[in-house]
Amino acid sequence: MTPPTPRPASRAYDAVVVGGGHNGLVAAAYLARAGRSVLVLERLDHTGGAAVSARPFAGLDARLSRYSYLVSLLPEKIVRELDLDFRVRARTVSSYTPARRDGRPTGLLVGGGERRTRESFARLTGSEREYAAWQRFYGMTGRVAQRVFPTLTEPLPTRDELRRRIDDEAAWRALFEEPIGVAIEEHFADDLVRGVVLTDALIGTFADAHEPSLVQNRCFLYHVIGGGTGAWDVPVGGMGALTDALGGAARAAGAVLATGHEALRVDTDGRTAEVTYRSADGEGVVAARHVLVNASPRELAALTGQAPPPPAEGAQLKVNMLLTRLPALRDPAADPREAFAGTFHIAEGYEQLAAAHAGAAAGEPPAAPPSEIYCHSLTDPGILGPEPAAAGMHTLTLFGLHTPARLFTRDNDAVREELLRATLAQLDAHLAEPLEDCLATDADGRPCVEARSPLDLERDLGLPGGHIFHRELSWPHAQDGTGRWGVETGQANVLLCGAGAVRGGGVSGIPGHNAAMAVLEQATG
Repeated sequence: MTPPTPRPASRAYDAVVVGGGHNGLVAAAYLARAGRSVLVLERLDHTGGAAVSARPFAGLDARLSRYSYLVSLLPEKIVRELDLDFRVRARTVSSYTPARRDGRPTGLLVGGGERRTRESFARLTGSEREYAAWQRFYGMTGRVAQRVFPTLTEPLPTRDELRRRIDDEAAWRALFEEPIGVAIEEHFADDLVRGVVLTDALIGTFADAHEPSLVQNRCFLYHVIGGGTGAWDVPVGGMGALTDALGGAARAAGAVLATGHEALRVDTDGRTAEVTYRSADGEGVVAARHVLVNASPRELAALTGQAPPPPAEGAQLKVNMLLTRLPALRDPAADPREAFAGTFHIAEGYEQLAAAHAGAAAGEPPAAPPSEIYCHSLTDPGILGPEPAAAGMHTLTLFGLHTPARLFTRDNDAVREELLRATLAQLDAHLAEPLEDCLATDADGRPCVEARSPLDLERDLGLPGGHIFHRELSWPHAQDGTGRWGVETGQANVLLCGAGAVRGGGVSGIPGHNAAMAVLEQATG
C-alpha cells in the first residue's frame, strides 16, 4: 500500500520524475541512493503504473497481476544494486498448445524435461525433425541472448558493435535483417510449431510474420533475450511485489513519492527546469535540474510543447479471471496442472495468426481470436488468500493478440464483449467442460471475468492507443538521434525513462536505470 503523500517541498530538487511506474521508481531509487534529491509526481493515487497487483473481484482474496504478467527483462543487476526484496519463480512448463490431429485431440508440451518435450514433439508431428529444429533455433537465440542482454544496461552500442558482439552472421541475418517469418519457415515445417515460435514476435505488436519494417523482429528479439536465457518467470507475490519493493527502496533512499499529483507542463532552458503540477490542493510549480519523464513519447511532447510523435496503436485484449477449479482438457495426455502452468496457446497456429492479422488489418475482429493464458497461482499459490486457496481456486490471465485499437472505436464495450466471447469459445474448443462452469462468482454474484481493450488501457493508464510499449519497439543499438543511453530528448536536462525509450518495453526497469545513469554521467562529466 502506498503511504500518505507528502506535499512536495517548495525547494528545488536535483531531479523530478514524472510518473511513478516501475521505471520511474527505478530511476528515483538510483538517483536518491547517489545522494540526489528526488521528487516523483504520480497522477494516480498509487504508484506502479501497469506493473501492479489488484483484487479485482469483490469479496474474493485473490491478488492478480492486473496488466503486466511475467518477468524476463528485469536485470538481476537492478535487483541487487537496489537491494530489492523481490523474487521470481520459474514455471515448471514453458508452454502447452492444444491441437487436433487426424481427428483426435492432442497437444504440444514444451518443458517438464528434455525427454518429455522430445516425446511431445514426436507425438504431435510423427517425427524427430521438428524437435531437432527447435533445439537448433533456440540454441541460436540463446547465444544471441547471452551476448545482447548485458548491453541493455550499458551505453548504446553502435549497430556494427552489436553485430560484432553477436558474432554469428546467420543469427544476425535471421533476427536483424530478414522478416522473422523467413527464419521460422526455414527452420520449421509444422504449422502449429511455427505459430508457437511466431507468438513471441506478436505480443504487444500488430504485425504479420513478413512485415518489411521488421517491427515483429524487434518484438521477437526482446522476448527471447531476457536474463540472457529468454525465460519468462512469475513474480512472487504478483507484479505489485516488484513496485512495492521499488517504492520502498526509493523512499528509504530519501526520494519523495507524491501520488495524486499530475504533471501538466515542463519548462526548461536546458540547464534548469520547472514542472507545473495539479493536485487536490490546486496547481503548484517545482524546480529541478533534471526532469525524467516516465510516460509515453506522446505525453513527453505534450508536457514540453513539442510536436507529437506518430500515433501509436495497441493490439491486445487483456482478461483476468478467477476459477473454482482448472478445467479438464480434451487431450487425454494433458494434465491441466501442467498445461496451464506455462503459456497456454489458443488459436495460434501459423496460418491462424496470419488470418487473424489480415482480418483485423481490414477492420474486422478476428473470427478465431488468438490468445495465450497464464495460471500464476500454479507457480505462486501465495497470491491466493487462505479461503480461495483452500477451495482449490486458480487465477487465469489471458493476453489476446491481433485486436488493434481501431476495432474498438465504433463501440468499445460491444466489440470488447464480442471478442471476449469469441476468444473464450476458442479455448472451450479444447476443453472437456465449458470454462463458464469453472468460473468463480464474486460477492455480488457476477462471474469473475475482467476484460480490458486497448482503449480501456489508454483511459486507465495513459498508454497511447493502448500500446503496452508506448510505441513500436526499437533495436537495442544506436540509431540517428538516440543519444548515448537511448533516453535523451531534444532538451539536455529532460530525459525519457519510460517504455518508449530505446531498450524500453516490458517490465524491465532498464529505461529507469539508463536515465539515472545519464543524469549521473552529466553531473560528473
